[in-house]
Amino acid sequence: MTTSPFLGELIGTMVLLLLGNGVVANVVLKQTKGNSSGWIVITAGWAFAVTIGVFVAKAFGSVDAHLNPAVTVAFAVATSDYSHVLPYISAQLIGAFLGATLVWLQYLPHWATTPDPFDKLACFGTGPAIRSLGANFFSEALGTLVLILGLAGISSKNLGELAIGVGPYLVGVLVWSLGLSLGGTTGYAINPARDFGPRLAHTVLPVSGKGSSDWAYAWIPVAGPLAGALLGGLLIRWYAL
Repeated sequence: MTTSPFLGELIGTMVLLLLGNGVVANVVLKQTKGNSSGWIVITAGWAFAVTIGVFVAKAFGSVDAHLNPAVTVAFAVATSDYSHVLPYISAQLIGAFLGATLVWLQYLPHWATTPDPFDKLACFGTGPAIRSLGANFFSEALGTLVLILGLAGISSKNLGELAIGVGPYLVGVLVWSLGLSLGGTTGYAINPARDFGPRLAHTVLPVSGKGSSDWAYAWIPVAGPLAGALLGGLLIRWYAL
């Protein structure tokens, strides 16, 4: 078996979701060692998950290590090269579903001990602190725009060879900053695969005592990040960032 960009995006995104939603489950589900440890733990866990996910994606063959359809779309718009859009996004969606499934298995005894179905859903998909679809859409679009501009700043064009070594760590810092500063409104999906794949897993897996998968909200963490990605891609292209 050989490595490939498709495999790298798939395995990298799987690890991203396993560690990212894993920290949410550790904080939210009852009778875990990390129960109720709070937002700082969740944002830190997601930041580390992104860093490790990037390294894993590169190891399995994806030099780009996007792990996120919004990132793939943004840089396709910026470069006018759309050849990676379909294979990367397909791999990311599969990886996100598999990662969420592994979280379900990892915390298998804890679903039954957690009475609130909304807490269980939070371990899969995102949800707003205050449901206001216009504001929620704006939050996801803005967060993703900052993500894309931050990634452009971390690129090899700006950092040279330094980006190869420290780039994944800086991406983790970027995501940590986004979670701490902007994530409290919607849970900062900023990644359509990160929400859609796990939400689908929540729908089909026999999660003990689960409630609705809230598909009525599910378009927000898909459309919002894609809107932010389009704008970010255009800004990179216009200003040659």
